[in-house]
Amino acid sequence: MIKKDEESVFSHSTDRTAETLVKEYYSGLGIREWRRLIGSPYNRLEFDTTVHFLKKYLPKHGYILDAGGGPGRYTIELAKRGYDVALLDLTPDLLEIARKQVVKAKTRTKVRQITQGVICDLSRFCDDTFDAVICLGGALSHVMERAKRERAIDELIRVAKKQAPIFVSLIGWHAVLVVGLIRLPHEIELEVFSGIRDTGDYYGGYGFAPCHFYTPNEIKKSFEKRRIDVIEIVGLEGLASGHPRETNRLFHKYPKAWKIWWETHLKTCTDPVSVGISEHFLIICRK
Repeated sequence: MIKKDEESVFSHSTDRTAETLVKEYYSGLGIREWRRLIGSPYNRLEFDTTVHFLKKYLPKHGYILDAGGGPGRYTIELAKRGYDVALLDLTPDLLEIARKQVVKAKTRTKVRQITQGVICDLSRFCDDTFDAVICLGGALSHVMERAKRERAIDELIRVAKKQAPIFVSLIGWHAVLVVGLIRLPHEIELEVFSGIRDTGDYYGGYGFAPCHFYTPNEIKKSFEKRRIDVIEIVGLEGLASGHPRETNRLFHKYPKAWKIWWETHLKTCTDPVSVGISEHFLIICRK
């Protein structure tokens, strides 16, 4: 779920900047972040659902920006499918993993560049550069200042060509509140829980990186006010959200049932209820 280790997602913050805390957190994860999306059937729901919708809406070929792409899981997936890709991320340690994985996957000719940077400043790229833009895994959620999040959205739009699809996944506000109910009931009385409930903001600590937890309506309004067409919003874990143990058990013990569940997931993941409760959800837009 949102909590990546055994310590609380609602832990207290420090006096370090949010950007520093995000970088430190993902540097500490290292290779675990590369493995995260395929670590279990439950984790694969995020990856496989995202890939399903990338295949649905991406052009047949072109140059794609993977903004905030960390160790390059999606970069390499797209490169294997014949796309040219530029990968940008905040964390040098994850980019070093990406470089090694690109070599291992024999996709060096398709990955044009791997560069450190922040998604709220894509000035190294010209206007209308990319045939598609992806910003996945909740990278936008880790930008704490609202003005910077809005600037990041402007930048993702700016570098996309006209009619290009833009894919942004967020970490869901409803889901993190449910984490409090299910896993951390003794911490609901803490001020930080109320802060997340009232603002969507978590400023970091020991359990997770600083994060703004989004609602689907919030991100939808951000794109629509820029006159960007919202095509679909997808719950990446959907109805399985918050049930990793049951999901993994179904996959391993009941393969025929799993096939039916995957079909069920694809039939329901764009329903507003499935989107709202998902740990991660994906908004798909067209410039």
